[in-house]
Amino acid sequence: MSSTVFGVSQFRAEREADWKRLEAMLDLIEKKSPRRLSSEDLFELPRLYRSTLSALSIARETSLDGSMIAYLESLSTRAYFILYGCRESFWKQIGSFFAQGWPTAVRGVVPEILIIAALFLGSGLAGYFLVLADPGWFGAIVPGELAGGRNMQASVETLRESIYGPPRQGGLEIFATSLFTHNSQVSIMAFALGFAFGIPTLFLIASNGVLLGAFYAAFMSKGLGVGFTGWLMIHGSTELSAIILAGAAGLHIGRAVAFPGERSRLAAAGEAGRRGALVMIGVVIMLLAAGLLEGFARQLITADAARFAIAATMFAIWVVYFTLGGRRRHG
Repeated sequence: MSSTVFGVSQFRAEREADWKRLEAMLDLIEKKSPRRLSSEDLFELPRLYRSTLSALSIARETSLDGSMIAYLESLSTRAYFILYGCRESFWKQIGSFFAQGWPTAVRGVVPEILIIAALFLGSGLAGYFLVLADPGWFGAIVPGELAGGRNMQASVETLRESIYGPPRQGGLEIFATSLFTHNSQVSIMAFALGFAFGIPTLFLIASNGVLLGAFYAAFMSKGLGVGFTGWLMIHGSTELSAIILAGAAGLHIGRAVAFPGERSRLAAAGEAGRRGALVMIGVVIMLLAAGLLEGFARQLITADAARFAIAATMFAIWVVYFTLGGRRRHG
């Protein structure tokens, strides 16, 4: 017993000065600034870190004092984050996300984007022709509270008022908030359900496409197709793009789980999940922009030409940004 105590005391005595010096440096960095370290300290910091790691390894292998091991683990962890943690400021990280992270992640899910877009378009056409063939399908596809009287039996005047009239929900800011919340929930579900091999994601996207097609049938049958498209796309060019991106991110994860290749399913899902998470951060930003366009611009701008111009401009901005953003320039 006495030899063990002596061994611990000797081990501590030989190394404690380095530990205390490393601890003092870390305190100075965390409480004030790395600039307070001298040039000698900056050179010493990596050596002291490696020395502490070595002492921790020895302490674990020889089962030395538990409190000493806990102290060394804490010290090593703090030093690790100082030396190898994120060295960019918050604003630089934000800039890096918009300049490279987000558009690069979107380009990484292009095959899934094409699949989701084709599914959304196809299901929309299916809903449109189904309701045209049998108007009774409209009530089965579109919930009554969502239709709000905009159905196959509605008059031309009622449908026209819903396109060009003021919102009935109250203040525009309240309307924008509710729309942003709803669309965010749909997008997050489309992404989250991707872990189930992407099948629920495909179903959710298809159901939303069919619903949109049913609405088109109601407006087109009354000769209001152009007006409805302008009303929808002033925000829809951003909103529908965001929902498609969310579905693509979810499908990307589902595809990685179902077909991991040479990697393990966990590793494949983890890599796909990180890329999908970057896409989804951007999706929330897109939905916020769409909510503002939907709650304000769509109600304040009633001319079809202006609505189409805004829709085309927003779609062009997203296409150019995702196509060119974050690419390395050569030469």
